[in-house]
Amino acid sequence: MENQTAVTEFILLGFTDVRCLQILLFILLLITYILTIAGNVLIISITLVNQRLQTPMYFFLRNFSLLEISFTSASIPKVLFNVASGCQSISVAGCFAQCLFYLTVGTAEFCLLAAMSFDRFVAICNPLHYTSIMTSHFCDWLVLASWLIGFGYVIVPLVLLFQLPFCGPNIINHFFCDSAALLKLACTDTRLLGLLSFLLVTGSILGTLAVTVFSYFKVISLVMRIPSTAERQKAFPTCSSHITVISITYGSCIFVYVTPTWSSRLDQSRAVAVLNNIVSPLLNPFIYSLRNKQVKEALRDTLSQSTAFSKDPKM
Repeated sequence: MENQTAVTEFILLGFTDVRCLQILLFILLLITYILTIAGNVLIISITLVNQRLQTPMYFFLRNFSLLEISFTSASIPKVLFNVASGCQSISVAGCFAQCLFYLTVGTAEFCLLAAMSFDRFVAICNPLHYTSIMTSHFCDWLVLASWLIGFGYVIVPLVLLFQLPFCGPNIINHFFCDSAALLKLACTDTRLLGLLSFLLVTGSILGTLAVTVFSYFKVISLVMRIPSTAERQKAFPTCSSHITVISITYGSCIFVYVTPTWSSRLDQSRAVAVLNNIVSPLLNPFIYSLRNKQVKEALRDTLSQSTAFSKDPKM
């Protein structure tokens, strides 16, 4: 090992080596990234300025949009830079930073989705105690805990991963620094660390999913007992957007990280990572705005006020 050269940078293969396809990919990714940022910033702005949306549900939605911006920004700007410059390298320190930020935000998203499902559970199953349980202080702590759990969950395995010797090859078969691909490049036995990472990832995904499934099982059980069809239809839309987002997020992550044969099919995982990193953050603002009556009304009010102000600045 002492005679081998230590790796100082990694090469990200990305999607393709064909230049014309790279240009097309750059345009598509840039448009998607701009739309993702704009859509989530719009959700954040609407939930901040509109008084009707000053509730725990939209407080969590605002923080989830912030996480979505952070999540897609962990990988896509570097992909855009690599495609535009033709440089596919990333330093070891940069790779560690990208892995840390990406996995921290991703784990925090799972925790926040569980908190959002708990909020819906309390709102529908315990409406009389909702304001006393979901206080602003408690909601702040849930969001802070999501970030702290995300960081604490990933920092130890990542530090152990980057303490491993990397002596070549240094080519990562992905468009960002993925921990699974990095494990395959280490010049030592990584089975123990791979098992530890698998257990931690499985615990974070399935643990938060269990909280979410339990919450919505109780919610749906209660709603189905409501005799009035109109009341049932009124209750379901408050949860349908959240359930849609959960299905997309958890479905893609379970395929990539929890499936036992993940290490042997990085090409398939890369395809699913596109859904998780690019498509899902783009769709989420539209899912919440198009399927949420209050958000659509708040957006219309904000647009009408902006139009009125532009016509009459004295207002």
